[in-house]
Amino acid sequence: MIPNSQSSRSDSNSVNTANTRTLPDFTLLGAGLVGSLLAVYLRKRGYQVDMYEQRPDPRLKGAYAGRSINLALSARGIESLKNVGVDQDVLRTGMPMKGRTMHSTSGVTTYQPYGKKGEHIYSVSRGGLNQTLMSLAEQEGARLHFEQRCTQVDPPNKRIYMEQHHEPTAHSIFYKRLIGTDGAYSALRDYLMRSDRFDYSQDYLPHGYKELTIPPKSDGSFALSPDSLHIWPRGTYMMIALPNPDHTFTCTLFFPFDGNPSFSSLKDPSDIHHFFQQQFPDALVLMPKLVDEYLRNPTSSLVTVRCTPWHLGSDHLLMGDAAHAIVPFYGQGMNCGFEDVRVFDQLIDAHREDWNQIFPEFGALRKANTDAIADLAKANFIEMRDKVADPEFLLRKRIEARINEQYPNRWTPLYSMVTFRPDIPYHIALQKGKMQDVWMDQLMEQGNWHRDFGTPAMDEAIARGMETYNEGV
Repeated sequence: MIPNSQSSRSDSNSVNTANTRTLPDFTLLGAGLVGSLLAVYLRKRGYQVDMYEQRPDPRLKGAYAGRSINLALSARGIESLKNVGVDQDVLRTGMPMKGRTMHSTSGVTTYQPYGKKGEHIYSVSRGGLNQTLMSLAEQEGARLHFEQRCTQVDPPNKRIYMEQHHEPTAHSIFYKRLIGTDGAYSALRDYLMRSDRFDYSQDYLPHGYKELTIPPKSDGSFALSPDSLHIWPRGTYMMIALPNPDHTFTCTLFFPFDGNPSFSSLKDPSDIHHFFQQQFPDALVLMPKLVDEYLRNPTSSLVTVRCTPWHLGSDHLLMGDAAHAIVPFYGQGMNCGFEDVRVFDQLIDAHREDWNQIFPEFGALRKANTDAIADLAKANFIEMRDKVADPEFLLRKRIEARINEQYPNRWTPLYSMVTFRPDIPYHIALQKGKMQDVWMDQLMEQGNWHRDFGTPAMDEAIARGMETYNEGV
């Protein structure tokens, strides 16, 4: 439905008028990772797509590209990229990570593979991937509009109000269908939050994050093993490092905002150096610009967003972080958003472009899964900062891997279900993981598996347990 001409005449700054018949099929708020991939999918179906992004074009020299934090690309995301033929281009620029390496305060390292041989995730640059997807969307025919900040959404009149950089007044743009892919602080969701029977919650962690860098060694080689995600677990906080193709590592310090130690208490250059010398000594010697980066780089927050419903009628929809922002500790935020796009595309086929069915069913299908991965991501923060340094936890993971080797069709570890099995929905993986926890608790009590790992006694205990184990949900 196009708004009436009276609405159009009341806005002299309108970009589109109510009488025009050339509105795009879809208008997307936000040209981030999910919005750009969605534009590619829609264009391949022949829909006209306009995208509005508040940042400058990050592909231009000197433009701010947004957050630089590296992302972990895994099977769900790869599957979505594969459907539009861009997976290999992206993987060529990614760094495969086969497992995680934990660093103790004494410099001792422990390695834990992510999955079976041949299973790995990829470290990819958020900015680089976003630019790749933007360019692909433009090549497919989508129209991108930069430095356009949405200040108001007006669904009754199907109009958005935009402020353009350096322009003193806002202008309005009419649309046919509007999809909010504009992140955790979505303008479309802001409107929906003020509508009847819309449920919304946001939950901030008491921790924030700050990015740091480990440069290459003097000979240009990697300073750490490049096929791992490196973790310095320290109980209530941690630091991680992901490899880059230029032989640097992007480090992220996850640290409390308040208390001691915290971002609020650690501000003096000498205190910063002393703290890292005590807690991350093997990393400190690899970070010549640590103090400068720590003081210069911003501290960002970590939020989980949940809401429902994700649609308003058949012409307004939330997708990606706009609908379900999560914390990054399972490496699934981007992968989950890309899976949104793939599921939405499947529903277009299933319902033959009947948007009255597609929009509500999309939210109904995805909500349980995005809630599940939100819960898993929070739980994994505790695992990464604390449990990965625990010998009992590491033994438990070794035993789970052995069970998977012996019973591959009956036991898939939770991490593998989430990361390497896009055919298993997140909420099913979560339910199966809870069942496995109960089963593993019982097994761990049946012997001294530190001493007897890999012995017939342990394999017999596993076999007895598997006689009654049922992974079905």
